[in-house]
Amino acid sequence: MKRYVFVGSYDKTDMLIYAAKILTLMKKKVILIDTTILKKSRYVVPTMVKEKQYITSYEDIDVAIGFENFEAIRKYQIQNFGKEKEYDIALFDIDRAIAYQKFGITSQDIHFFVTSFDIYTLKRGLQVLAYIPKDIKIEKIYFSKDMLSEEDDYLNYLSKDYKIKWNQKDIVFFPFETADLNAIYINQRAGRIQMKGLSNVYIDSLLYLVEKITGEGNGKVKKAYKMMDN
Repeated sequence: MKRYVFVGSYDKTDMLIYAAKILTLMKKKVILIDTTILKKSRYVVPTMVKEKQYITSYEDIDVAIGFENFEAIRKYQIQNFGKEKEYDIALFDIDRAIAYQKFGITSQDIHFFVTSFDIYTLKRGLQVLAYIPKDIKIEKIYFSKDMLSEEDDYLNYLSKDYKIKWNQKDIVFFPFETADLNAIYINQRAGRIQMKGLSNVYIDSLLYLVEKITGEGNGKVKKAYKMMDN
């Protein structure tokens, strides 16, 4: 199982759900593990479960909520599904250093730092990075309406003492528009995963992110995307 770690205090839930949906259409078995403080996926992903810890299936994506480590997930699966389930890809939503440590994330896992450019999101996200092993290569995912080089420079400045190996060549950029947010809210209320209403730029960024996760070409990713009910 390949593990992809999305670190930062910025809200990553919907982005990860959309990416996971495309991955399932590429025949990947995916689990999304929400380790965040707020656990937004508890409210966004439709379910009747009221337990503190549970795994639910949402359009072929397994979503694990409230677990502190892999052993707890394994025990839950055996108790509720009769066996430990196997996955091709695990997507981690992390905004706490303790979760990073308890799940045994290592430098072998693929890291993304997700942020906007308000000072709270930047600095709190970097607090998590302060506790991870040094010299890990990290991809950047920026949510900003008008991306400026000064913003990237500012993040580099704030993190200059962290010994982080930023990938400066391939930054994933989501120029978040009001229309994108409206489309996401509509999907949340309807309990569905659709791309309808999202801007072309948002969709292109999402497909590019899936390319980075799978290592497969744009053609295969777009083919999976076109299978969605848009």
